[in-house]
Amino acid sequence: MKKILFPTDFSEVANNAFIHALEFAKLVNGELVLLHTFDLPIIDNQFIPDNYYTIFDSLQLAQFDMFKEEIPKLREIAQKRNLDHIKLSHKLMDGDLIYNIKNAVKEENIDFIVMGTSGATGWESFFVGSNTGTIVTTVDVPVLSVPIEAQFTKIETIGFTTRFRDKDKAALRQVIKIAKKTQANVKCLYVKTSKSDVSEATIGQWKTEFEHEPVTFSVVTSDEVKEMILDFVSHKNIDILAMITHKRNFFSELFNPSLTQKMSNISIVPVLAMHEEG
Repeated sequence: MKKILFPTDFSEVANNAFIHALEFAKLVNGELVLLHTFDLPIIDNQFIPDNYYTIFDSLQLAQFDMFKEEIPKLREIAQKRNLDHIKLSHKLMDGDLIYNIKNAVKEENIDFIVMGTSGATGWESFFVGSNTGTIVTTVDVPVLSVPIEAQFTKIETIGFTTRFRDKDKAALRQVIKIAKKTQANVKCLYVKTSKSDVSEATIGQWKTEFEHEPVTFSVVTSDEVKEMILDFVSHKNIDILAMITHKRNFFSELFNPSLTQKMSNISIVPVLAMHEEG
């Protein structure tokens, strides 16, 4: 069984992502670990008021009550989608979200993280200094980030951006594995810029290596890498975009509002951020 960590604040953004988390759990034969974190007030040790621990306890209790209240709503979402057989467990932690996510990944042996992201233009706060961006670059498990605008649809096409490096192959194999479970196709995109040094022989070797897999390769010549990726998502009917996070700033530039606003009718889809091997 795969274990999927689902951090939630019970907001609309998180509840939309919860649907994707359930469907993803069904796909990879996984269970969900719901994580809710909350901040307790920090008080200077020298001045602990007598009633501080009472405050601490009542805050924890209030959070716990909220947690208890929200869980049935999530179960209802699962029931409506006939996914109430997916195992759910819960974790309530106080303190910093990023710190707690890192700890939960270790403690629970997590395989994937699924989380909602919000932003004025869907992808805007996605990797731009947002929690998601930090999480993607600080944990070493794949993170599926679900923008609020991304409605769940059956996964028929998974996009994968590659630079035909040997170390991209492990991530591609993982994507193929997920695709096969839902009879989806994988469309790989390579944007060949004027600085590109990938030989035709390498591309040919990849095509041969993956010829019996449900994969097609597109090579587009352009120096506008980010525009080409967004264009690819919109015009190839991509349902999930899988990318390797080799550079944090690439993500923030890709999902920059000024870029996404320039491009009309962009499809806003979940992004599976994967880590390069080695």
